[in-house]
Order: sequence, then C-alpha cells, then structure tokens
Amino acid sequence: MTGAGPDRADFPQMANAIRALAMDAVEKAKSGHPGMPMGMADVATTLFAEHLKFDAGNPDWPDRDRFVLSAGHGSMLLYSLAYLLGYEGMTLEEIKNFRQLGSKTAGHPEYGHAPAVETTTGPLGQGLANAVGMALAEAHLNARFGDDVVDHRTYAIAGDGCLMEGISQEAIALAGHLKLRKLTVLWDDNNISIDGPISLSDSTDQLARFAASGWATTRVDGHDPAAISAAIEKAKASERPTLIACRTTIGYGAPTKAGTAGVHGAPLGEGEIEGARQALDWPYAPFEIPEELLAKWRAAGARGAETRAAWEARVAKDAHCEAFKTAMAGDYAGALNKAIAKYNASLVETPQKLATRKASELVLDVVNEVVVDTVGGSADLTGSNNTKTKNIDVLSAENYAGRYVYYGIREHGMAAAMNGMALHGGVVPYGGTFLVFTDYCRPAIRLSALMGVRVVYVMTHDSIGLGEDGPTHQPVEHLAALRAIPNLNVYRPCDGVETAECWEMALKTIATPSVVALTRQGLEQARLKPSDENLSAKGAYVIAGKDANDVTLIASGSEVSLALKAREALAKDGIKARVVSAPCFELFSMQPESYQKEILGKAPRIGIEAAIRQGWDVFLRRKDGFVGMTGFGASAPINDLYEHFGITPAAVAAKAKRLIS
Repeated sequence: MTGAGPDRADFPQMANAIRALAMDAVEKAKSGHPGMPMGMADVATTLFAEHLKFDAGNPDWPDRDRFVLSAGHGSMLLYSLAYLLGYEGMTLEEIKNFRQLGSKTAGHPEYGHAPAVETTTGPLGQGLANAVGMALAEAHLNARFGDDVVDHRTYAIAGDGCLMEGISQEAIALAGHLKLRKLTVLWDDNNISIDGPISLSDSTDQLARFAASGWATTRVDGHDPAAISAAIEKAKASERPTLIACRTTIGYGAPTKAGTAGVHGAPLGEGEIEGARQALDWPYAPFEIPEELLAKWRAAGARGAETRAAWEARVAKDAHCEAFKTAMAGDYAGALNKAIAKYNASLVETPQKLATRKASELVLDVVNEVVVDTVGGSADLTGSNNTKTKNIDVLSAENYAGRYVYYGIREHGMAAAMNGMALHGGVVPYGGTFLVFTDYCRPAIRLSALMGVRVVYVMTHDSIGLGEDGPTHQPVEHLAALRAIPNLNVYRPCDGVETAECWEMALKTIATPSVVALTRQGLEQARLKPSDENLSAKGAYVIAGKDANDVTLIASGSEVSLALKAREALAKDGIKARVVSAPCFELFSMQPESYQKEILGKAPRIGIEAAIRQGWDVFLRRKDGFVGMTGFGASAPINDLYEHFGITPAAVAAKAKRLIS
C-alpha cells in the first residue's frame, strides 16, 4: 500500500497501547476478556500497521481488506484498534463505556453497532466460517469485474476455541477445496482455554489438520513483529489459503496471570494491572494514550487513503463500474416486480400441480436471469433442493465466476459462509438443505437475523409429507423453532404462485434473512385468479370464501389445499368456511390490526399445519382449534401418514363442526 505508516520500531509500544486500553476497559466494566487482546496485540499491530488494506476515514470502501475477529470475546482488541486508528464514532468515551447499555463497545463485536466490525462474533467458529464466505465473495467478484475493481484479502484472528468447534472443519475444508488463496487465518496459539491448558481437552496437530485440508501453514513467534510480517508476506504469495500459528502468551505483560486461564475472562485487578504497567514500561494513567503514540496509530489508519482514492478514480472509468455499483447496492425491487408478475401471470393462465421445491426451481430460473448477483448452492442435496438452475455455472477453484457452490455435507459451514458473503456485499447468497437440518444451521441462521443480512435459506422436504424417510427427516418442531427467531421471515408457500411471491419478498427484504420451506410432494395450484399485487407480502390473506363467516380455516404450505377441500366438504352441510393462506407469520404480524381483523374475522378459527401448534398464537385464540402434529412422524407413504396423524379434510371439517355447534 502507498502512504507512510509507522516504523516497525514503534510496534512494541503501539501494541502496548492496545494492551493498556483492553485491561483498563475490562477493569472499569468489572467484566470482559483481557487475555486475548493482550496476547494478540503484536499480531494485530503488525497486520494493521503494515499489511491490511483499509482507510479508517472511509470504512465502507468496497475494496478494503476484511478483518474478522472470530475469537469475539477478545472484542477489546477490535475496539482498541478502531479508536487508535481513528475510525469515526469510536471515541475514548466509548472505550470507557465497554459493556455498558447503549455503548458501541458491546461485550462481543456486533455488526452495525461499531466501526471496523465486519461481522458479529462471539459464538466460536462463526467468524472463521464468515471469513471463508467473504473470501469466496471476493474471488467471485474478482472473476466478474477484474483486478482493477476487486482485489483484496480476508484476514481472521481465531483462537483455540474456534478451531475446536465443529464448524471450523467444515469451513477450512471448503476453503481448502476452493483454494481461496486470499484468505489468511492468524491463530492465537496460546494453549489456554477457560478450563485451563488445551491439553485437558485436545491434542490435535492443527497445522497438520489445515494442511490436510489444502492450506499452507506456518508457525511464528506471535510477539515478534518481523516474523509475523514475513509470514503474512508469504501468505500473500501463496496459491492456497494460509494458517499462521502465532505462538502467544495470553495476558502478555500481566506479572502473575499471564499464560494462565485466570486472565482469559475476568478483570486483572488493580494490583495485577499496576504490575503489567511496570512490566510493559507503560507509565500512563488508565485510558491515557500519549499524543505521539496516538499520532503513529492515526498515521497507520490513514495510510490507505491514497490507495482508496486511486481505486475510486480507476473504477469510475472502468467498463464494469455500473454493474459493480448495482451489485454492491443490492436493490433489485424494480426488476423483480416486473419479472415475478409476468411469471405468475403465466402460472395462472396454465395452472400446474407441482411440489413447491420444483416451483422454487422454476422461479429461480427467472430470478437468476434478472438478478445476476445471486450465488446459489446446496449442502449435497442439489437434486433434492432444486437450487441449481439451467442458466448458472458451477463456482469452483477453476471458475470463480460461476454462481453455484457445491458446499458438500456442511450445512453449518454453508450457512455461516453465506453470512460472510452477504456481509461482504456484491452477492446475494442462497443455499439449500432439508428443513429438518436447520438444526445443523441454526446458530448461523440466528446470526443472520441478529445482524440483519439478506441470506435465503432454501429448506425443502418441509413436513411428514416427505414420507418414507421417516421421523429423522420429518420436521415437526422446526417451523416453530425458526419462527421463534426475531427478524427472520419464514415462508411456507402453498403453490407455484405463492412460491414466486415469497422469493420476491425474500430478495427484496435487504435487512432480514429468509427461510423458504418447500414440499417434496406435488400440490394442486391454489391460486387460479390473476392479481396485481403480491398477496404473500402481507403474510396472510383470504384465498377462498371471503364473505364466509361460520368458521375460518387458516393453513400454510401443503395444508392450504387440505383446507380448501375441507371448505368444500363443509359447504355440503351448509357451513360457510373462509380459508386463509398464511405463507409468512412474521409479515402478517407486522400488518395493521385492522387488516388482521379483516382477514381473520370473528368466527371460530382452526389452524392447519403438518407441524406442532407452538407459534400459532398469532392467528389462534385459546378457544380455537388446531389440526397438526403432536409428536414425531413415522416412516410410511405420504397418504398413509396424513391419515394416520389425522391431518385430513375430514378431520378439519369434524373439528369445525364441533367448534360452531
């Protein structure tokens, strides 16, 4: 990078500034994790002062290097860096308010709350997998737009805990397979976990593990800036992702607690801090950073400004400029509205009986043509999820320009990598597996929702309707569990028209992830009349019997057709039933109370879903009925299962008669 940075001779004291801020902030808060920031201060100083491409004055520069603190408990490392480097909004007052209500300096880094935070971390291993997704997005965009527009690296600091979490193996295996050469992981190899020495619980040769997954590996003294810098330079020249094992002392400088578990997650105490100040030759008051030293850090923060300005001038003249801007903006509402409306008009004109997973594939043919920034994939279930469309190529180590990733049987790693892709920007990730395996994805799905990033989870085989594979593969509690996550839209469309509408909403909703739950079994098309609006956008609507007032049948997905048949059966007995299709509970909950009352009416209500009742209180009152599951499924043909568990038109009609009698 151009631009003058500090001299390497200044690095030890620059690193001590990080250590001092970390131990002072944790002490003032009376909680936190001083050990990792103190141990990795030399590594972070070397990375940010000599290697990382960034501009603290323009933190959203698209071609910046990404830095992920996977070991998020060491958040004071990141906050200290943000203050010292001069990121706007990270003041000394924010540092002093570490872990306090309303501060930017939360206990773990939170995306969108503080500058320099590229992703929310804390659940160990998530950041490492996010970094894989960021590197994957960079490789794809570089292949599309060229080096002049996209050419940056991704760095992650990971701890022993990150590497012990199972997601780490999924992430590193994927990165090695895809040869993501611009990814570098700096491992805080301090040999300490909360319980004590790592030897209590693990004896893995991590370098051998990474090497076996296709990574380049090296080991350095994590307190030697020259060795650290040389290892990073070597990583830049590698054709593979790189692990740098940085042997460090946790709590470096603390006179009695350094190198022990006691410094991991608790304040050092006044006496220990005084001893650390003496050991580190840091004769300053709490939170005091000498002006001369702060100036050196600010110079490091500004050294990328010239490079950024040159990039902006270059991109403005580049042939890919407008396409790149569109990709980074990620707003496709106008194009989607027209394309989905035209597609749904064709469905109404020629109704089809389809499994909604097939309907999803058909609408993706349209979506992937209109939104050229989508990158799809599946966790080894491509033919079952129907996520690969005819107009996209495979993304591989030989073709990063492709738009379809074979993630392998790595559901958790796939979900977390998609978070990283969405956070990076320029791509819209979607990926599939079976709905029952959201159990394997849930920590990453939760973080998608917490961060407010657009990721689309395509979850097929959504009920006992998958049949013979049996209860291990039949989700019964999963819809409820997913609906319990704040800021997550769970869509369960009933036919091809609703599937297209749900996809439109998932792609237009930029700050909320989506789960699209889809059937294996074929469903009759329920929407047979043209509509000028996206009816699924309100979460629920009357699909039949708008003026009926004897009973209201509310269903989602495959059970909408069942509700429509129950309506016909009730009509024969003179009972007028209204049928409400409810593809998205979350969107319905956001509608005005007047709309909700209009749709639901005052009559007795019955909820119908091949899943448990939990979560249905958005529609049902205590006195209302429910037809669904109360336990696990079974292995049998689909029709036998619905009959066995009493999820039939006859059962719905019988319950309706009891309710209104």
